[in-house]
Amino acid sequence: MKQIWIITKRELNSFFDSLMAYIMIITFLGFSGFFTWIYGADVFFIKQASLQAFFGIAYWTLFFFIPAITMRLFAEENRAGTIELLLTRPVNDWQVILGKFLATLMLIIISLILTLPYYFTVSSIGSVDHGAVWTGYLGLILISGAYISIGLFTSSISKNQIVAYLLALLIGIFFQIIFEMLAGGMTGFSSEVLSYLSVSNHFESISRGVIDSRDLIFFLSIMFLGLILTEANLLRRRYV
Repeated sequence: MKQIWIITKRELNSFFDSLMAYIMIITFLGFSGFFTWIYGADVFFIKQASLQAFFGIAYWTLFFFIPAITMRLFAEENRAGTIELLLTRPVNDWQVILGKFLATLMLIIISLILTLPYYFTVSSIGSVDHGAVWTGYLGLILISGAYISIGLFTSSISKNQIVAYLLALLIGIFFQIIFEMLAGGMTGFSSEVLSYLSVSNHFESISRGVIDSRDLIFFLSIMFLGLILTEANLLRRRYV
């Protein structure tokens, strides 16, 4: 656990040292604030104390931002040849992967914490569904974890950061859009399977305040699969 925490702190510090964290946080707050309070304007025009506008834009913003954050985590070390040095240190593959995963997830959580003034402002305006708000934040964290694991995998298989970014987006598009579209054109078991693979269906359920074990299993399964594939690729590098 100590080694994981050391790697987590190293990666988190590298985000802030390279200005990546500041750019991501400022841009995220700018997008979410604009569409929540100005463009969406649900609270003032509809007079409804709700953060659904924020969750809707954050859902899409994180989809594009997370691959941009994860694309360099392994790709840069693959390009520079430092990945071999890292893997020969007294740490195992899982410690490296989990350290990078947790650092990225912590950066996302910090960004989400900075949006809490939205919640407090809406609460002061009217009666808000507090349960739906907190589960909405939980949903964003789960989505982030899933896309981080995908981003780690695509970064581990490429030396080019742009390629890693585009691959992560391509895989993410299936979960974000395509599976749901395909499910709408089918019936029976195939439709149910494709609908289950749609991220939006699970996020909508959680953001309404309903925490279903099927939703949690879905997101945790994607995280586990992404991390397993990343570990398999790093293991292959050790013996190639």
